[in-house]
Amino acid sequence: MPDRSPPDASLSGPPAPARLVAHAAAVAIDGRAVLIQGASGSGKSGLALRLIALGGVLVADDRVALERRGASVIARAVDPLRGLVEARGVGLLRTDQVLDDVAIATVVDLDFAPAARMPQLRVIDLLGTDVELIFGRGVPNLDAVLVFMMRNARYQEK
Repeated sequence: MPDRSPPDASLSGPPAPARLVAHAAAVAIDGRAVLIQGASGSGKSGLALRLIALGGVLVADDRVALERRGASVIARAVDPLRGLVEARGVGLLRTDQVLDDVAIATVVDLDFAPAARMPQLRVIDLLGTDVELIFGRGVPNLDAVLVFMMRNARYQEK
């Protein structure tokens, strides 16, 4: 059974709204999105840039529009930030390769570190939908791990 971690108040809470705008970043990998959340300066945009460099496609940076559609939560960019990603110490970068309306498969929270080397599966309530949650602070090779997870399956003991 997954661990029901305390949800981030900015992403969920009773009653679950059908849509909201989150201070986060989102990158699509093989048609599924990773939503990256964390405090300002936690590395959301940096992780997004690394995922893009590994073949991902920008959905949104800084503000992500989220909408529940059926059993999925869909992410898209908020105008006028569409196609922009921040490179800290460099400035804003623009890309024409942007995907809209991508289902969130995993949420990464950069404010929390995993408590165990092999943590139990966690989920977060995102707009009334359970989505896998990864505590990402300090995780070695997090970018490569996320690309691998989006392209393959996570091993689950029966």
